[in-house]
Amino acid sequence: MKFAFLIMGEYLPGDRAEIAGGNARIVGVRSVEDACVEAEKLQKSGVECIELCGAFGKEGAEKVIAATGGKIPVGYVVHLPGQDGLYKEIFGE
Repeated sequence: MKFAFLIMGEYLPGDRAEIAGGNARIVGVRSVEDACVEAEKLQKSGVECIELCGAFGKEGAEKVIAATGGKIPVGYVVHLPGQDGLYKEIFGE
């Protein structure tokens, strides 16, 4: 299976890494809109599953799902509520 993990932050176009012969990819994007464009490209290249970092939230995940036509699974990372304080320290409110 080809899999991609999209992370959102201050990344440059082309910030990406691959392992397992390209079957697992990490792609940096600057916005949900950039992620939607990237998700379409990934899907066309044969990626079968996309996971998103927690910065996307439910709404961002829904936009990426729409960009793929809902034809491949798209999930997003969450953390347990007990970790809220630590996440706020690192990422802010």
